Amino acid sequence: MSNIAMKDIPALARGCAVLGTGGGGDVRTGALAAVRAIEAHGEVPLVRLADLPEDALIVPLSGIGAPTVSHEMIHGEDEPRRVAEEVERIFGRPPAAIMSSEIGGANGVAPVAWAAQLGLPLLDADGMGRAFPEVQMVSMYVAGLPADLVVMSDIVGNVVTIRPVDGLWSERLARAVCVAAGSHALMADYVLTAARARGAVIEGTVTRALEIGRATEGVAEPLAALQRRLGAARLITGKLTDVERRTTGGFVRGTATIEGTGDDRGRTLRLELQNENLVAVEDGEVRAMVPDLVTVVDTETAAAIQTEGLRYGQRVAVLAWPCDPLWRTPKGLETAGPRAFGYDLDYVPVEELVKEESRG
Repeated sequence: MSNIAMKDIPALARGCAVLGTGGGGDVRTGALAAVRAIEAHGEVPLVRLADLPEDALIVPLSGIGAPTVSHEMIHGEDEPRRVAEEVERIFGRPPAAIMSSEIGGANGVAPVAWAAQLGLPLLDADGMGRAFPEVQMVSMYVAGLPADLVVMSDIVGNVVTIRPVDGLWSERLARAVCVAAGSHALMADYVLTAARARGAVIEGTVTRALEIGRATEGVAEPLAALQRRLGAARLITGKLTDVERRTTGGFVRGTATIEGTGDDRGRTLRLELQNENLVAVEDGEVRAMVPDLVTVVDTETAAAIQTEGLRYGQRVAVLAWPCDPLWRTPKGLETAGPRAFGYDLDYVPVEELVKEESRG
């Protein structure tokens, strides 16, 4: 067991931004909340699943909604407290640990604040190993756990408890509540014991985010260092020439176009977005696709750029690397593969697409 201290937050935020693949919310708001919560309540113990008793109650928490809204509607201490109180009322005992539902973006950093505010440890695990836009797109759903409880609280003070019949209905109903709350709310879903979490969550992801964030600290070539740490392919280096975004139905949707510079001059890469970067296309050929991770980073600092932060003229590189093996199972691809997002594509692992590109 170790503690997450204030000095760890910048690295955690950088790593979570990279794993966010453009979504998960702006890490700056999550980092600010985490720093303030640690100042007020003390450092947060980071625990492994093996450290918890079998019957320990784990509460996965995340902000749900459009990233463009999340940095303007920052959660206070009331929302996590209200959610925790509702969970305790339902289960008859208090939570033993907080877990990030998705390690990507602000949803990977803000749980440090929520854990500190509630006086609970943070589990070194999450439900995605990255960020995804929909409620059912978590490892617990892929593992077959029932999605029979969602607890939500908004900035106004509303608390909503949903008893969906399955994961797809949990997305529909939670999204409707989220839109009614102004496209942003705090959510607990798949509340589970440590015994049920084994094999159903992706372990070690908080530590991984910290390691990714630290990889670029004080190095001469941060982009190369990040690429090595991730084992990522660099799809293109260039300039953002077109960004089209719209917020609808609780999501940010759109496209981003990058024109190559330097060795990549004459090439153009298009990214398809739904909160996260989902598909990268060049000359009609797919270069990488969900559930593999595709992240846009600044060429000088290697800092990840969220979809809501993409701007014309930015000098960027696009990195892509393999997802957790869970997402490559039949149930994982059914849940969060390209067809789950409406793309008529058969999934091909990014390392195969890159290999084909190099052979070409």
